[in-house]
Amino acid sequence: MPDQHFNARVEQLRTTGRFPDARWCPSPNFGPRPEGAAISLLVVHNISLPPGEFGGGHIEEFFCNRLDPHAHPYFQTIADLQVSAHGLICRDGSVVQFVSCLDRAWHAGRSCFDGEEECNDFSIGIELEGADDVPYTDAQYQSLARLAALVRAAWPAITAERITGHCDIAPGRKTDPGEAFQWAHFHRVLSTTENA
Repeated sequence: MPDQHFNARVEQLRTTGRFPDARWCPSPNFGPRPEGAAISLLVVHNISLPPGEFGGGHIEEFFCNRLDPHAHPYFQTIADLQVSAHGLICRDGSVVQFVSCLDRAWHAGRSCFDGEEECNDFSIGIELEGADDVPYTDAQYQSLARLAALVRAAWPAITAERITGHCDIAPGRKTDPGEAFQWAHFHRVLSTTENA
């Protein structure tokens, strides 16, 4: 018998676009999905601000256009960018949501998956607080698996093969989630989560 609590969470996500248990931190960097665009892709990213450093709240500031360019030299190079993601999974596994999954977040940029361009139109973007060459935490894999299970239940067009990395939809331009992301391990955790 299907788990009623899980089904309720899936229905909440499908109707509101909000991840259950995520902290809401709304970003202005989003827009409507094109008419007829069906959600069918989950894109995994990484981000750390400053690069290679964790904590400090700078990612939230960046996605909400509040990053202080004087707080770090690197910030001067990105302060004028307007980007976002649907969600961020912090190192401790906690989740922050910036854009409703029903809306188009600005996470993928110029991109292509399976011959279809402009992946922002039909994808959900999840950022992991991390760097290409720094191992992700067990808590992050667990949280990502829980989110992916909910997303796949809400939008079944997202098959296991349609969970991909930013590097795979923008090759040569992006490298995240990087060599540190263990895809096989993630899919094992996802399978365990979905079959629990």
